[in-house]
Amino acid sequence: MIAYIARRLLFGAILIFLSTIVSFTIIKASPGSAIVTDDPQVSQEYIEKMQRMYGYDQPAWKQYCNWLGASHLFSAKSPPGLLQGNLGRSVKYNQSVAIVLPPYLKATLVLNLVSLLITWLVAVPLGTYAAARQYKWPDTLTTVFSFIGMSLPGFFLALLLLWLFASKVQWLPPGGLRDQLHHDQMTTAGQALDYLRHLIAPVTVLTFGGLAGLQRVTRANMVEMLGQQFVVTARAKGLSESKVVLKHALRNAINPLVTLLGFEFAGLFAGAALLEIVISYPGMGQLLLEALYTKDQELLMSIFLLGSLTLVIGNLVGEILLAWVDPRISHG
Repeated sequence: MIAYIARRLLFGAILIFLSTIVSFTIIKASPGSAIVTDDPQVSQEYIEKMQRMYGYDQPAWKQYCNWLGASHLFSAKSPPGLLQGNLGRSVKYNQSVAIVLPPYLKATLVLNLVSLLITWLVAVPLGTYAAARQYKWPDTLTTVFSFIGMSLPGFFLALLLLWLFASKVQWLPPGGLRDQLHHDQMTTAGQALDYLRHLIAPVTVLTFGGLAGLQRVTRANMVEMLGQQFVVTARAKGLSESKVVLKHALRNAINPLVTLLGFEFAGLFAGAALLEIVISYPGMGQLLLEALYTKDQELLMSIFLLGSLTLVIGNLVGEILLAWVDPRISHG
């Protein structure tokens, strides 16, 4: 198992390296620049000075080597890069990317972790319950719920919640992560409650969509397992229905869900970009939009790098969990 993890980490490192090349190529091939501006009050001399400061006057391959930190390995005069633990400097925010990223990353991580936890705690029991009562009214009800959840766009549900609970009855805040005016004056309990109120709408939207898909997958796997011969044999031996469903069927149906969990882990840091934009949530989706709009090269590369990194780690975590829950799977 250790040798398998080492091989996957090596393959993941190569994959991340190639993804950075592709990301940088796409950024350089797109029109515009973070330095160029249409403001007539900005002189050409100032633009050229800024380009020299950020290294944008150099060839594209040299810019990539500087960002990666490969140039610094051969010349101490070159700026440190990724290999030296330096993510570069954001042009838009005029400060280190390592300072810009954490607040947005923390907000997105909290939102997605809470949503993921609620989704799995509800969807797996709900899908199992529906499969155990196939074609009865609980199964029909959950099936209708799944179709609605999978077909309803998240941004539309977010707008609906904000219109109803923020505008009409004013039970929820109109967006954001906290009350910008009064949050700092609140007590610790008040600040926690303020964060909670701002999380209700986005967590509800993410959970509703994720719940529908995961419940549907769980039900399908359970229905398949309940028709297998080992389940029929377990029932013939006189085992209770709860033991048959939970101990035999669910234990075998959980394998595809574990793989799915690995992919969902990979999306924890990506953020629900459209949802965050709709509700003005200060997460990675909002930051990515701003970076794309201003073509902030170092910031974009760091966001893409983070996405590649979590994808590789998520897949590896999913495979390790799968081998842990199913002894038949070996990664020797």
